[in-house]
Amino acid sequence: MNDTAKRVQFISIFLILSLCQVCEAWEGRVVKVFDGDTIEVLKGRSTERIRLYGVDCPERGQDFGTRARRFTSQMVFGKIVEVIPEDHDQFGRSVSWVRLGNVSLNHALVKNGLAWHYKRYAGQEKELADLEAHARQQKIGLWSHRKPVPPWEFRRLNER
Repeated sequence: MNDTAKRVQFISIFLILSLCQVCEAWEGRVVKVFDGDTIEVLKGRSTERIRLYGVDCPERGQDFGTRARRFTSQMVFGKIVEVIPEDHDQFGRSVSWVRLGNVSLNHALVKNGLAWHYKRYAGQEKELADLEAHARQQKIGLWSHRKPVPPWEFRRLNER
């Protein structure tokens, strides 16, 4: 094998291993809750900021923003969770599923009317779509309001 072939093989192996690290599930203790859809989890001796995959909770200062944060805190703060990465966002956060035992925090937020199914980034997630449709139909949480403002619109309106 010549030097070029060895370099290509090395780079290929490195890329495969790097990609596997993104999709490998891991466990850690939740040490901080920033808001309903962003937490910090202890991974080894460092922390990793996690943005929940497929959901968008109301922002602070927005109706149900405090409730979403409180719900997330009560569900996972100080507890060992499983983090299942899907991607990384533009802020370097791991965009992940978070599970406590057999319960998905992502699903629980949408089911309890405390988050939107974030179709822009997870449009193919049928379970999230079904949970949101049910919460809307039953007027659970933020769906009890006549016209709840999605957080992405709230953020856009408050950027000015």
